[in-house]
Amino acid sequence: MPFICGFRASLVIFAYMLMIRFQRIGRTGDPAFRISVLEKARAAQAGNVVERLGTYNPKTKALILNEESVKAWIEKGAQPTDSIRNLLISKGIIAGKKVNVLPKKSPIKSEAAIAAEKAAAEAAAAEAAAAAAPAPEETPVEAPTEAEVEAEAVPAEEPAAEAPAENAEEAPAEEASAAA
Repeated sequence: MPFICGFRASLVIFAYMLMIRFQRIGRTGDPAFRISVLEKARAAQAGNVVERLGTYNPKTKALILNEESVKAWIEKGAQPTDSIRNLLISKGIIAGKKVNVLPKKSPIKSEAAIAAEKAAAEAAAAEAAAAAAPAPEETPVEAPTEAEVEAEAVPAEEPAAEAPAENAEEAPAEEASAAA
C-alpha cells in the first residue's frame, strides 16, 4: 500500500469514449436540438456536456455549427451518432457514405440488389415502350361515293316493306286466338 502524502502512488487514467450527439431542447411539437460532445458512459445525463458544437432545427433545417471543432473532436476520436454523421455528410463537413438510420422500416439493400432493381425497371420501361411503339397506323377512311350510298339505301327499304307483311300475318293469328 504505497501512499505518498495521502495520495495513491499509482495513477489510474480513465479514458472515456466520446460521442457527438443531439440533445433535444424546445417545446412539445417544436423540436430543436443541441449538437454536443458527451462521454458515452454518461450520455443520458444531459448535464455532463464536454462541449457544445451547435444547434439544429429540423423544421426549418437551420444548422448552426462550429465546423472546426467538429473536425477536431472527430480527429480526437469522438464518434458521431448515425443521425449526426448523416447531417455532417449532407452539409459537406465530413466525407463518407450516409448510414441507414431506420433499418427496420427501410432495410439496407446491397449494391447487387439495387442493380437488379434498376435492370428490372429498365426492362419494364423497354417493354412498355415496345408495346406503345408498334401501334397500327389507321388507314384514312374515304368518303363513300354516291353509288355506294344509293346501294345501301335500297336494301334498307326492302326489309321495311317486308315488315308490314309480317305484321299483317301476325294480326289474324292474334285475332283468332282472341276469338277462341
